[in-house]
Amino acid sequence: MATFQTSVGDPGRQAEECQQKRTERETVDVVNKINFPLTQGELGAVVIVFSVFAMALSIIYLTMPTVDYQVLKLPHNVDEVRLLTEYVSGYAKDYTLQVVLGYFVTYMFMQTFMIPGTIFMSLLAGSLFGVTKGLILVIVTATSGASSCFFLSKLVGRPIAHWLWPEKLSFFSSEVARRKKSLLNYMLFLRITPTLPNTFINVASPIVDVPYRTFFLATLFGLIPAAFVTVRAGLALNDLHSITDLYDAKTLGTLFLIGVVSILPTWAEKVRARPSREHAA
Repeated sequence: MATFQTSVGDPGRQAEECQQKRTERETVDVVNKINFPLTQGELGAVVIVFSVFAMALSIIYLTMPTVDYQVLKLPHNVDEVRLLTEYVSGYAKDYTLQVVLGYFVTYMFMQTFMIPGTIFMSLLAGSLFGVTKGLILVIVTATSGASSCFFLSKLVGRPIAHWLWPEKLSFFSSEVARRKKSLLNYMLFLRITPTLPNTFINVASPIVDVPYRTFFLATLFGLIPAAFVTVRAGLALNDLHSITDLYDAKTLGTLFLIGVVSILPTWAEKVRARPSREHAA
């Protein structure tokens, strides 16, 4: 009897071993599904770009006087913007070039690598440089940062976009495909209104074959209304309690109205073309 049990084995132990193997296979499957989608070559390209930005920021900071790095950090709320403004305003007068370059590279870095918080950087520009200079600085840096993200995404972004936004990317691709003749108006509408996040637009545009010229023009002009609202608010930081105070119903309605105006030429062209098609039929 003992020999028979040894050859056959303990049924309970066999069931336990089968369950353990099944669990191991499921664990491997989960790991494979959540594995970051970049190849070694693509990851290397990201590291190189990251290193270039880090080196540029290091050089700028080395030319500045001794700073308090507990204060000199990326702002994540209005209170931190207010504190940073008080700290940097003195440097902005004596080290204007370094402050502007530091702002420019930091903003570009944040947009290139999809780091949230650029809206607080726009507030900072308004509080430090005023509306006119601040708006110009924000538009130039935002367009440059978006362009940097565009080209990095063109190089390595396809797997990341499919990994993060599979459904949204499919929707965006179909919309771009059917609006080829009026793509600039459509991209302007997206930039002016909060229909799609700007980060998604930056990453997804090269993947769905939006030409860079169209992307650039839509970014350069489409970001002006929202940037103006944010930069102007930077002059009255003490009146802000949170970022939600910036975009009330009136402001959002105005942005959507401007966005609708941007696509009116396309709509008017379709209306004019309709009688011609009916007459031809």
